[in-house]
Amino acid sequence: MNALTKLLATIGRVTLGFLALVGRVAIFAGQSIGHIVRPPFYPRELLTAILNIGYFSLPVVGLTAIFTGAALALQIYSGGQRFSAEAVVPQIVAIGMVRELGPVLVGLMIAARVTSSIAAEIATMKVTEQIDALVTLSTHPMKYLTAPRVLAATLVVPLLVGIGDVIGIMGGFIVGTQQLGFATGPYLNNTWNFLETPDIVSSLIKGAAFGFIAAVMGCYHGMRSGRGAQGVGRATKTSVEAAAVLILAANFLLTSFFFAT
Repeated sequence: MNALTKLLATIGRVTLGFLALVGRVAIFAGQSIGHIVRPPFYPRELLTAILNIGYFSLPVVGLTAIFTGAALALQIYSGGQRFSAEAVVPQIVAIGMVRELGPVLVGLMIAARVTSSIAAEIATMKVTEQIDALVTLSTHPMKYLTAPRVLAATLVVPLLVGIGDVIGIMGGFIVGTQQLGFATGPYLNNTWNFLETPDIVSSLIKGAAFGFIAAVMGCYHGMRSGRGAQGVGRATKTSVEAAAVLILAANFLLTSFFFAT
């Protein structure tokens, strides 16, 4: 009985700890949204965040997308040969990139590149007492540090997803026409005719959700980091792990919502 009691107590502590963490993150996300819509605003910080999150992420997003689209075309062609269905390569590459692979890969790249950067930057500011200095200057840390980054990621990541979708389809097009023997005109027509507006809209909405998650996780763990170099490293690692898991979970929920039959 004592062993069972200890087991139940352990399960209870873990469950309560998890629920408390969910609550803290939800409150932090809500506060971030509140600071976004209420003045004062910091347009320079917002512009800097847009450049760091959007423009400087283009190379890694482009390379990831084009190689993924190319590999996807090869895989679909190879698998389609077993059922004499090689002709579906353009359609499946298009829907696979736009509905699923494009948003998820861009979201994970943003989590790896941007979430870690945000967490490390804010955690370092906390360790070096720069956040305390902001409070001394009557500047709310979340207003100055969190709100611009969350807003920038929410606005910019959908654009990155759209660009990644186009580049990924282009990668499949290059492989399909140059290596697999597809004609250029029919390939483009099949791609264009197969995509529907809900596919594109769902892709962009996923991008906005993933950008919001990535920025909130970076800011949250950066603000709550421990002191010293170990605290900064732990905050950076935890933020990327949390962002990646939440992005994949959100992708499942959004896919179920948009494409449930």
